[in-house]
Amino acid sequence: MKKLGFIGCGNMAKAIMGGIVGKGILKPDELIASDAFHPMLEEAKKVYGIDVTDSNREVAKGSEILLLAVKPQYYETVIREIADAIRPEQIVITIAPGKSLAWLTEKFGREVKLVRTMPNTPAMVLEGMTAVTPNNLLSEEELGRVLALLGSFGKTEVVSEHLMDVVTSVSGSSPAYVFLFIEAMADAAVADGMSRAQAYKFAAQAVYGSAKMVLETGRHPADLKDMVCSPGGTTIEAVRVLEEKGLRSAIFEAMKACTKKSASM
Repeated sequence: MKKLGFIGCGNMAKAIMGGIVGKGILKPDELIASDAFHPMLEEAKKVYGIDVTDSNREVAKGSEILLLAVKPQYYETVIREIADAIRPEQIVITIAPGKSLAWLTEKFGREVKLVRTMPNTPAMVLEGMTAVTPNNLLSEEELGRVLALLGSFGKTEVVSEHLMDVVTSVSGSSPAYVFLFIEAMADAAVADGMSRAQAYKFAAQAVYGSAKMVLETGRHPADLKDMVCSPGGTTIEAVRVLEEKGLRSAIFEAMKACTKKSASM
């Protein structure tokens, strides 16, 4: 019996595998994975040394904790395939937006130990943020095991399920907004004469360092912003233009749209 099984070997699954194996939470031979796309399986086996199989049912039957890492549109099909293989003591972790605990229970056709999660792609560099919502069948000890696994590739936070769609917009999808911001900063630097490679490095490090300041100082982002904005200086002039162009409103509306989309999936 494996400690952890994956159905799906996409980027998020590989990020989770990398964190768990890299930090020694589990040994490679304690993991097993399946995927419909065979090259994904071979890559996971080669990179992480885990066991792989073409059979989703083999993974479901042979793991203590099962992580469903397929795209949301495939959840119903996969659950139908494995539902009768899930044991009462087994824990099933999901990472699909919009798939509620009630929906999952209905598709399994009975009460199952479920943990709904929403990780994000910075898990690939062990800086992920994962929201966690267990159902009421998990014990404190079992939830602790799940949090230890998910914490191997970043930070975790237990949240009420009604916030999961908000988590999707503020964390799950938001790396894309940040990458867009970094790309725009770099484009502007290139337009002013900096090399592309240097521009990405300067922009990305500025974003990384700024985020670290928010997390480690505990100070309000507005306070940290004011630290940079000297009277009559360059930064406040840039901030004036960003406000004029509607940066805050654009982010606000984009996240509202993202939350709404997540709720409708």
